[in-house]
Amino acid sequence: MSQKYDLAIIGSGPGGLTSAIYAGRADLKVCVIEKMAVGGQMGITMDIANYPGFPDGVDGHALAEKMKSQVESFGAEFIMADATEIKKEQDLFVISLGDKTIEARAVIVATGSAPRKLEVEGEERLRGRGVSYCGTCDAPFFRNRKVAVVGGGDTALKEALYLSKFASEVTIIHRRDELRGEKIYRNQIDKNEKINILWNTVVTAINGEKAVESLSIKTKDEVSQLPIDGIFIFVGTTPNSQVVDKILPETNGSEIKVDTNMMTDIPGLFAVGDVRKNSYRQITTAVGEGATAAMAAEHYLS
Repeated sequence: MSQKYDLAIIGSGPGGLTSAIYAGRADLKVCVIEKMAVGGQMGITMDIANYPGFPDGVDGHALAEKMKSQVESFGAEFIMADATEIKKEQDLFVISLGDKTIEARAVIVATGSAPRKLEVEGEERLRGRGVSYCGTCDAPFFRNRKVAVVGGGDTALKEALYLSKFASEVTIIHRRDELRGEKIYRNQIDKNEKINILWNTVVTAINGEKAVESLSIKTKDEVSQLPIDGIFIFVGTTPNSQVVDKILPETNGSEIKVDTNMMTDIPGLFAVGDVRKNSYRQITTAVGEGATAAMAAEHYLS
């Protein structure tokens, strides 16, 4: 027989954990389903400098553990499993967890997204040691240093402009001969003396022992080395929305559409954080969305 809960939260990033805190405080029977480590992307971020209340920064893993303890203090249960599918049967959601299922009256999907990678030598090994996927998070660590930004869309251009406030030099590496971002950002890039662009260029390797030291780059048939202190990769993200593929087929592998209460088109099914459409992809905004979804779920259940 399936276990039954008032609320099931899929994912344990900052949005999911905050949802669990609010739902637990409301005396709901809550479970948090996580297939990997608690904390999501937050949990693998070494130093978070923009979370309120920590003027000297905070280790992401430590912050995730504090949130987890707070969740447990309000009685929520953690289930380490991979949620692969959600179905709705009458008034209950049925969540598949491998060889078993659980049932819940409401569900919050907080599964986040994964940055697309270049899939080159050194990228994974040097992640967090000069390889980053978030300029807003890590720019202050590269004050007066040289960095590269890979990509040509809006995100890459906005992050390059933000990085230029800290870095001594920003090199945009783009595989095409023109940028794809909005004109307003392209104009700002053109006027920024700290930013230069390498056209028709791709990164073939990220080099360094303990930290990023240089990039191997290829332009046409020529391979060269670019000395650099950090590389910021913005070639897109992939939302981890597979769990709703059948119950929300219109999502079709993209971000989940929600209303201002974080509810999808299906009553009782919510989504927060990076997996939802129009997310700002910040820990603080995910926390706010988690609180909103939990309070909306409590209202729905009552």
